[in-house]
Amino acid sequence: MSAQRAPASAPLGVVILCHTALHRVAAVVRFWLAASCPVVLHVDRAVPEADLQALRAELGAQPLLRFGPRHRCDWGSWGLVAATQDSAALLLDDFPDVTHVLLTSGSCLPLRPVAEMLATLQARPCVDFIESVPVAHGEWILGGLGEERFTLYFPFNWRRQRWLFDRAVELQRRLRVARRVPRPLVPHLGAQWWCLTRATLGAILKDPARPHYERYFRRTWIPDEAYFQTLARLHAAEIESRSLTLVKFDRNGRPNLFYDDHLHLLRRSECFMARKIWPEAAQLYDFFLNNRAAKLDPVPPEPARIDRYFELAAAQRRDGRAGLYMQSRFPREDASRVKSAGPYSVFWGFDQIFADFDYWLGQVSGLRVHGHLYAPERVQFHGGAKVWHGALSDAAAIRDYHPRMFLTNLLWATRGERQCFSYGPSDHMDHELDWFMATDMNARLSMITGAFALSIFRSGQTGPELIARLTEAHKREQEFLAILRSRWAVAEIRIHGLAEALGAPQQVLGGAIEGVADAPARAIHGWPALRSLDGFDAFVAGLSKQGLPPQLRKDLTL
Repeated sequence: MSAQRAPASAPLGVVILCHTALHRVAAVVRFWLAASCPVVLHVDRAVPEADLQALRAELGAQPLLRFGPRHRCDWGSWGLVAATQDSAALLLDDFPDVTHVLLTSGSCLPLRPVAEMLATLQARPCVDFIESVPVAHGEWILGGLGEERFTLYFPFNWRRQRWLFDRAVELQRRLRVARRVPRPLVPHLGAQWWCLTRATLGAILKDPARPHYERYFRRTWIPDEAYFQTLARLHAAEIESRSLTLVKFDRNGRPNLFYDDHLHLLRRSECFMARKIWPEAAQLYDFFLNNRAAKLDPVPPEPARIDRYFELAAAQRRDGRAGLYMQSRFPREDASRVKSAGPYSVFWGFDQIFADFDYWLGQVSGLRVHGHLYAPERVQFHGGAKVWHGALSDAAAIRDYHPRMFLTNLLWATRGERQCFSYGPSDHMDHELDWFMATDMNARLSMITGAFALSIFRSGQTGPELIARLTEAHKREQEFLAILRSRWAVAEIRIHGLAEALGAPQQVLGGAIEGVADAPARAIHGWPALRSLDGFDAFVAGLSKQGLPPQLRKDLTL
């Protein structure tokens, strides 16, 4: 107990457990002292003595400030409970005017004026604000241990002695160890950060059975989330099972950090405190500790909005963002059928039938339409560009190093703009790329089979190698068709034969660009002209005499 008595103080006392970023702790302590709130500061015993003395010198002599007995506070250890017990006892003994005690950490930050918190507590003077949930209902527990954290012994530290921890749990399970919970306690769990009335906290600290309870809880797992939460149910007159401190956890059970760009989100919290604040979030500390909100229009609390924000963030960390491929976060293959960052259209064979197809499509759609992105010589970016968004080069060698990643990078770098390009058997085709497009719900694949023969026909080449070229192109087209027709394909796919496309070109083209170009634009620019097919029938007939395969001859017959 302190030798001196403090002057009259506010009815709210604050216990702060800290171990790092002591300069931020000092700023928060000054915030509470300025509101006449007594503070007991516990500095982890692992903190060097020189750092502690520097903190004392920075804060100076303060009649409402005490430093509690120091404990070593490893994660999930009994030291956290012991530090809280000693600091809370010191606060209650030295400040008789205190009616409520708020437990916070050195990384907690007040979000609202102290006067608002005092008004809330005074309006409900007998209510304890502590998250206290029966262990059987703790569906939010992460780590795999529910009731077992109360029925097994945990002599080893989960973080520093993980192998021993796991072996001890396995052994106790085989031996069917089952510790008895001291009567009349009913195990409860909840957040470590609470606000208790003097009556409840005093009853917990002075309980005649406290030594018995402590012996039990010292060998439970993470006692700082169970000791006060359980004993409060024994001594409290009325409990509101929630914390006044906003804490959000990731999928691994670690608290999320709040940064400067969370300012507008934190302003919408209904909580009075937030944890964990990044020590370098200077904007947050300046805004909340200096009540900058008083100069702005009030913002109504929206806790549901904050929950949705972190649920989305958790989903993104788990599954990644659609179309984002990077070293530190690669999307799971089975996470989603949307594999790219935005919708795109692929046209197979259309440029062989319609004159200036790329230019026309750009006119009616308002998009920057590419040529053959996978042409053997170079990437045919729109307008002949050598470098595209995302620093993508037109060099074929760079593109062919990983064709699929070339496409995903292009789509990510051009989010918000639909990409359109031509594709065909004369391009650098890649099996992985073909499957990627076929199984991507963002892809629209429009195909005119057999159109590849028109480019060979127009090349003017003669000789027996023509059949070899046609056969190879037909084989590649059939392989692509097999992928598009597989049961795993989920892309929007339209397939037309060459004769069908030439018989009803506007109908086929209209279906392919549906949703890309609207009717008014098509009315202004009209339909593209068909490229000349003079002599194509004779070309196919001549090849048939030279041994053109029957299936290929069938596909090329108009």
